[in-house]
Amino acid sequence: MIRRADIIYFSWQVLIRHRFRSVMILLAMALGVASIVVLTALGEGARRYVLGEFAFLGSDVLVMLPGKKETTGGLPPLMGTAARDITLQDVEQLSHRISAISDIAPLVMGSAEVSFKQRSRNITVLGSSAALISVRQLTLAQGRNLDVNDVNRATKQCLIGQTLKTELFGREKAIGSWIRAGDYRCRVVGVLQGRGDAFGMDLSDSLIMPVVSAQQLFDSPGLFRVIMKIRHGYPVDDVKARVIALMKDLHQGEEDVTVISPDAMLATFDDVFAAMTLGVGAIAAISMVVAGVLIMNITLINVSQRTEEIGLLKALGARAVDIQQLFLIEALMTTIIGAGIGLLGGLSIVTLARWALPEVPFYTPVWAVFSALLVALIAGLGFAWGPSKRASRLLPVDALYRRK
Repeated sequence: MIRRADIIYFSWQVLIRHRFRSVMILLAMALGVASIVVLTALGEGARRYVLGEFAFLGSDVLVMLPGKKETTGGLPPLMGTAARDITLQDVEQLSHRISAISDIAPLVMGSAEVSFKQRSRNITVLGSSAALISVRQLTLAQGRNLDVNDVNRATKQCLIGQTLKTELFGREKAIGSWIRAGDYRCRVVGVLQGRGDAFGMDLSDSLIMPVVSAQQLFDSPGLFRVIMKIRHGYPVDDVKARVIALMKDLHQGEEDVTVISPDAMLATFDDVFAAMTLGVGAIAAISMVVAGVLIMNITLINVSQRTEEIGLLKALGARAVDIQQLFLIEALMTTIIGAGIGLLGGLSIVTLARWALPEVPFYTPVWAVFSALLVALIAGLGFAWGPSKRASRLLPVDALYRRK
């Protein structure tokens, strides 16, 4: 009977003597574990980024867009279309007839060339009201908000983002300056702070003008979105039902709008990205199977090359279980070391990605780390079991004289 400590020491010496073979197994294991760690971090980072982008809406906001989405459980349509547009008259009726709505911000969106003196830039132009700042929870770095409380009134004023301010004005004063957006001239009254992303748009490189002015600029009577903020104490689902009922009444009995709540939207995004993270994790786990096959093949070659050694050990009193443990411990050592290297390498890559793209919260879930290590152990020991069993069944005489 061989002591367990002797088996471990003997296995370690074998790994050191056969460096190339050991390095190949370590590399396969490290790549498999690192791929699981990195890919799940990418999936989780994308999930957190998207949820963070839409979390600004809060739990007391409803978003209405044209077009009826018949199916449930999926993502809302990105570009709502319908036979009948949502109009500013509809917005007025919602504001006056549903007291549970505290603020309402209509949205019109398009692209236009914005210029100041000899500088010009093609950007996204939003048409809205003063309520957009509070509903969207935007912050002004300079100046003030639009003074458009009446959505049907156009004024010659606008807000610009930080990037647009830098590109057009440089170090010049922006507040009070007149700029041109297409055929529309407006005076800058405020500069937004930060990126202020909304619906996938970078508001730092955009211009916000009164909604009527944007409709005239883009010749678009219909609205792109309507964002409604609900007063405290009113159930969101009840207000949502009232909005849909009123819009149906205003549109001659046709339910041709989609009203979504942030909770439902975020839950949908969460489910989609969680499934995506699991999917990429499963794809990465396939590399562990490849690593296991490599271990099995190398172990089979190892057994065939060490038949005399196996025969000598058995002749000296080693049992079949000792021989099997010898090969399994070798596989376990390479698996643990390779998995450890892969884990450190994967986490290092995730840390570098988080440093390079600080706006994306890359994060490797704890379950992914444990799953990667567990799959590595199963693959390493599982695929080494057959060859080790084969080695343990060799008879001393056959092993010693096979090559004679």
